[in-house]
Amino acid sequence: MNSSKMDAKTGITNIDADSAYSHSFGNLAHKSVYVNAWWDVDSRKDIKTAYDLGYKQVQAKALTTSAGGAGTAGFAMIPIYLDPRVVDTTRKFTPLVELIPRVTNQGMFADFNKITAKGGGITAAEDAALTEANDTYDRVSIPIKFVYAVGRVTGPTRAAQPSYILEGFQSAGSGLGAGNPFTNVNSPNAMQLEVLMKVRSLREKEESLIVNGDLSTTATEFDGIVQLMGSEANVVDKSTTAMDWDDIETAVRNAFDDGGRVTLGVASSSVLQDIRKLMIDTFRYGPADMAVGSNLPFGVSARLVLSTMVGDIPVIPSMYLSNTSGSKAIYFLDMDIVEMRVLQDVTYEDLAKTNDSQKFMLKVYECLLIRNTAFCSGIKEIL
Repeated sequence: MNSSKMDAKTGITNIDADSAYSHSFGNLAHKSVYVNAWWDVDSRKDIKTAYDLGYKQVQAKALTTSAGGAGTAGFAMIPIYLDPRVVDTTRKFTPLVELIPRVTNQGMFADFNKITAKGGGITAAEDAALTEANDTYDRVSIPIKFVYAVGRVTGPTRAAQPSYILEGFQSAGSGLGAGNPFTNVNSPNAMQLEVLMKVRSLREKEESLIVNGDLSTTATEFDGIVQLMGSEANVVDKSTTAMDWDDIETAVRNAFDDGGRVTLGVASSSVLQDIRKLMIDTFRYGPADMAVGSNLPFGVSARLVLSTMVGDIPVIPSMYLSNTSGSKAIYFLDMDIVEMRVLQDVTYEDLAKTNDSQKFMLKVYECLLIRNTAFCSGIKEIL
């Protein structure tokens, strides 16, 4: 509001709607934070006099907050002051969308060649007959898939809806470490709010597919990490038994023996918790020791680092991996051979107008590649 007063107009009489507010909070601006232990803010002593005065005057008057009819929530005479902040109670962290390299792709398939066998070198006697040894190549072709988020806003909504703040809208990092990894985003109108929410939905769908995509079950999905690594021999199958430190060492060694050098671990939150307990019990690590050398690209900070035969491996939790006993897992990835192939990155496009509304879509065409799963490993079916 442009005016410093909140005047409620009834008929031809102007009524000062701020008077009751000032009895309790004095000169504090509307929506001021006056008590927040996290920010070390406590202004109650400064407004005590105003609060006491307001309390006594309210007690002395016959008019109460519920007088004058039922109204909205029982307070007919008191207007509603709606908090402009909107919190997303369904939010999820999406670190893999940022951590996995994105590579441009031409055409409807991501095609690449791999060597499956080398002829190898030989030893021979002087002036021996020499026969060539052929190498074996194989072509791999992965289809690009199409991911969408569609929204629509009616004309009356655009005209009537005020601006809002999407609290904790933009996620960054793994969700661990100091500070708030979520940042706020302003939404000046209804259309902007709808677009921002669809952007977030599209990002979360990408993260979900990267982890749990399954082409064999849903033809419109690309295979994710769980599916691609499902039949890989390097994955240690616990068959619903508890994980121990030897399982971690074995999984890392399996990838090493097949030529891989794993550089990132992705686990369910309960598996990450299990590993922390193992490190404390096995190596007498303290919680602070687990963050040494844990910086990752794009601001992603892991709070647990495994010291292994191939070096330090940071581990991040995924909100899309199962915490169900017997279905828990951790996957160790060689990030040199993991990539997203992108035919078209996130794009906004208006759709055909429907009645008095504006309809739009966001889209991305992509697929996940692990160009050799034997360079990676994991532990699955953890109790």
